[in-house]
Amino acid sequence: MLLLLGGIVVLITVYCLVKQYESRMVLFCAGVVLAFMAGDFMGPFKAFSHAMLETKLFESIVSVMGFAMVMKVTECDKHLINLLIKPLKKAGPLLIPATTLVTLFINTSITSSAGCSAAVGSILIPLLMAAGIHPAIAAAAIYAGTYGAIFNPGYAQVAIVVNVAKSTPVAVVANHFTALLTAGVIGAFSLLVVAYLRKENKGYELSAEKVAEDVTGAFKVNLLRAFMPLLPIVILVTGSMNVIAAFKPLQISHAMIIGVFCAFIVTRVNPAKISKEFWHGVGDSFGHVFGIIICALVFVGGMQSVGLIKALIDLMVANPSIAKISSAAGPFILGVMSGSGDAAAVAFNKAVTPEAVKFGLSAMDMGSMAAIGGALGRSMSPVAGGLIICAGLAGVSPMEVAKRNAPGMVLACVATLILLLYK
Repeated sequence: MLLLLGGIVVLITVYCLVKQYESRMVLFCAGVVLAFMAGDFMGPFKAFSHAMLETKLFESIVSVMGFAMVMKVTECDKHLINLLIKPLKKAGPLLIPATTLVTLFINTSITSSAGCSAAVGSILIPLLMAAGIHPAIAAAAIYAGTYGAIFNPGYAQVAIVVNVAKSTPVAVVANHFTALLTAGVIGAFSLLVVAYLRKENKGYELSAEKVAEDVTGAFKVNLLRAFMPLLPIVILVTGSMNVIAAFKPLQISHAMIIGVFCAFIVTRVNPAKISKEFWHGVGDSFGHVFGIIICALVFVGGMQSVGLIKALIDLMVANPSIAKISSAAGPFILGVMSGSGDAAAVAFNKAVTPEAVKFGLSAMDMGSMAAIGGALGRSMSPVAGGLIICAGLAGVSPMEVAKRNAPGMVLACVATLILLLYK
């Protein structure tokens, strides 16, 4: 009976997430209800305290988000985006997939899907529309590339997989690099096929007053500023590969701080302003990203109290094929419904992934699959914040954008599942 009641609470939780009630509130309250049902009155409080002590996750996440805010205030992100516009203009028939892949690349440093959508979409969506591409395809081309953050060793979802798999950030990224890149290529070219089939790859006429200044080529790109958003990633990769031995001892947060100082030297923006924005990003990351992680862990603790996690793991142990499929399908479907892949991926990776060896899988593969699956699902969700931003910039309905991204995201999820869990 307790399992049945627990299952009902979980379904209600999913419904509330789909209806876009505040995710932290929903997850936390559901965890408390589940624990109290099982008579574990201290469970939620212990889970909360344990989550607050996740210092390794905290250090990586807050430094990355702080760095991202500095890139915004110094406009280094804008220089990187405009630098990449030039080759895009020469892409010809491949303009649509090229835009998606460029966004995928930019998202490695502008890790917020909504932030990346706003920064990149405001420049590239008018460019695509000016080239005759239908507005819905233009918006979809941007949002189809907003899961490139999983290439970033400091990204929150990567940090969670690192923690569960007892590995290193670069090792986790290297492990899913090929699968994630394949997913990006599939999503990009699937959108091109959709555009051709719908005859939306050319012929759209954009009124002259809607063409942004940046699209006309008026923006002057500074190569040094354009490189700044990529500097921490270069430091981490070259250090871990021992290309530059001096970088090897540096942690993710160290690379981000070096990036902040280099951005100041290059741009000479008021240091007080840079400091303020860095700590603003730190605070936002704690309240939003880390807040979701904390509340998701309280929810997972509640499910453990009523025995749902043990029942799920026992089922997966008896049927290993279910474990493989559920690690992709579960976060993917919830990502589509809720518009956020984070809550589902965090909950799955904290609850199920530590037991991966029982299913004949590695925690690293299973964790990456859950993270990527959630991100792919979110990338075709009509209620995702970033997709709504792209649709608004293009002047179309979010559902029209989601429909065009759907085939590519489904195919990309299947391909990722095969490459990561059936290798």
